[in-house]
Amino acid sequence: MARTGVEPHQFTRPCLLASDTERAQSAYDVLVGQHDWAPLEEADSAVVLGGDGFMLQTLHEMLDSGRIIPAFGMNLGTVGFLMNRYTPRMDVLGRLNRAKHKAIAPLRIEAVTQRGERHSLCAINELSILRETRQTAKIEVTVGSRVRIRELVCDGVLVATPAGSTAYNLSANGPILPLDSEVLALTPISPFRPRRWRGAILPDRMKIVLKVLEPVKRPVAAVADQKELRDIAEVSLEIARDTELELLFDPGQSLEERIVSEQFVTA
Repeated sequence: MARTGVEPHQFTRPCLLASDTERAQSAYDVLVGQHDWAPLEEADSAVVLGGDGFMLQTLHEMLDSGRIIPAFGMNLGTVGFLMNRYTPRMDVLGRLNRAKHKAIAPLRIEAVTQRGERHSLCAINELSILRETRQTAKIEVTVGSRVRIRELVCDGVLVATPAGSTAYNLSANGPILPLDSEVLALTPISPFRPRRWRGAILPDRMKIVLKVLEPVKRPVAAVADQKELRDIAEVSLEIARDTELELLFDPGQSLEERIVSEQFVTA
């Protein structure tokens, strides 16, 4: 699911990207004169200024374009789980070349709407299936080649990667997954029947299919990170081992440590 890069990189042509928030734009103005930044299409790495949402947006744009380069985020948002600390006076290029590397694989999702339209999506954090109306959703859950739950009655269900297990998945009482665990979290959202089912931890080599029952009466939407499709009939998903993304972290600030530390937060 994820691996740690051990070979050092020597980045010479980074690009500088910033969200449109005031804080990120101010940081951009500070850093833009520090280095001869390359255009994105010619860059060997990306310095990303913003929050986790902007980092996800940037990574999705890389997936969509087919050109993936290592990304070093500096937090100018709220949580900054995927980001490093913003320090304007430290040499950014030096930080890039001292950074530790973490490769993560996204989910590859095939969704079919009620009209029979097919869509391909990727999710770095999670795929969520959510009811659209006051009616609860009814979902058939297949894992591997077997139907595991014939009728899950709920507000929704999500599938989270280890990188996304501390986000929406954790808020829905799902498990925190170690980054190198090679598993996925299948977590129900407000399950009504079966009431006692609290989800499953699954090997990430297994394909998952979520089929919407009574889709006209009980419509649901599929949300892959920041992308939403409405009136879904069925989604199938599996890990995209052939499409790895690479995040960069300051030494001592690895994503693994953040995932472990999150499990000991008591306040």
